[in-house]
Amino acid sequence: MRTLETAIQKLPRRLPVQKSGTAFRFFDNREKYLMFVTTCSEKWVIAKRLSKELRHISPVSNALYLFDAGLGDGTVLSHVMRALHRRFTHVPWVVVGKEISMEDVRLSLGKMADRFCEHPELVFVITNLKYKEAPTLMPSPPSTSEDLNWHEMALEGDTSEEFEQQIRTLNSKVTHGWQVKTVGKSGNLAYVRPSVVILYRKDREFTVGPLIPQPGKFVGAYDLIIASQPYRARVAAEFKVMNVLAPLAKAIAPGGRMVAIQSCGRDPGMEIVNRIWPDENPFSDGRQKLLNLTKDYLCSPDNRNLRYLDHSDKHARFRYHLHTMPSEVQRNIGTSTGLAAWNAAIYVAQIEDKRLEQALEKSNYLDIAREVVFKHGGLWFNDEAFVIARPRTKHAIAGQ
Repeated sequence: MRTLETAIQKLPRRLPVQKSGTAFRFFDNREKYLMFVTTCSEKWVIAKRLSKELRHISPVSNALYLFDAGLGDGTVLSHVMRALHRRFTHVPWVVVGKEISMEDVRLSLGKMADRFCEHPELVFVITNLKYKEAPTLMPSPPSTSEDLNWHEMALEGDTSEEFEQQIRTLNSKVTHGWQVKTVGKSGNLAYVRPSVVILYRKDREFTVGPLIPQPGKFVGAYDLIIASQPYRARVAAEFKVMNVLAPLAKAIAPGGRMVAIQSCGRDPGMEIVNRIWPDENPFSDGRQKLLNLTKDYLCSPDNRNLRYLDHSDKHARFRYHLHTMPSEVQRNIGTSTGLAAWNAAIYVAQIEDKRLEQALEKSNYLDIAREVVFKHGGLWFNDEAFVIARPRTKHAIAGQ
């Protein structure tokens, strides 16, 4: 473990620095993000992939505990919750979502009204804490817990409209609790104040009351952890493990599992990028490397029983597409489709604005995007999934 920490300390700064002196953070570009998620099917395909893992989940405690390590706009989580309801219809849930973006928090909360209607025995928690803190809902060091912005809301009524109206009143809490600041030369975002918001139905308080997290008393062990695109591809593998994957793996409950999903390239999207930047390769850290590093890092007795499941490419990799009509991928591809393809390609590859400006000066980027879309009859991207699981007993069941 010390070796990995030393390696991280020696890592060079990988993020380009703007003239202002702060590093550019690609994923803070709201316009690119919204265009990508609305024109591509990634979130729906990821939710479908995650739903396949539910057959391995069998909660042994008083509820099913789920942690989403990056809510985004809440699309993936809401789809997974629908699948969960079908499989665990009468099991109470505690669902915890981590998200630092104020706008994504609002979008995610907006998707929860119908979830409370379909699955009444639900405790939904949303927090801006770090990966190392979020599973237990407690900032570190514990001495800062007195500054914790903790808010509970018991939803009145029994219809999704009533729930939605009450959830909307949380906007002021979100505005207050989800302010951010940049940290150091890296430009990474951090919360101004650690915040936790908890929602549950008042008419189910007798059932879910004992499940509602309390400050400093929440164990944070989960039956399912979703880690969908939880880090930037260009960040060093050691950093991904130490700051994201390892802290989340520690929070896997007996019989539970974490499903991590990341981009892996080698697709028409990267073909567009490589036509502009031939040597570009943002996806150098494959799942095998990350699994091996995580296993080496989590060598303590408490985590030696974790199992690192690296399936074959056939089962680990999957693709998602740019939404297009058949008539849009003919030889004369329209400007809107070309722009959507270009935006998706540079978003997935995480190309910074400064480099984009250089590409735009060449003025042939749309022609390249159109050519690739026409060549393949559409545009798709490759993701890969890997699993870390904790067996209930010392003797794991093969194949799970």
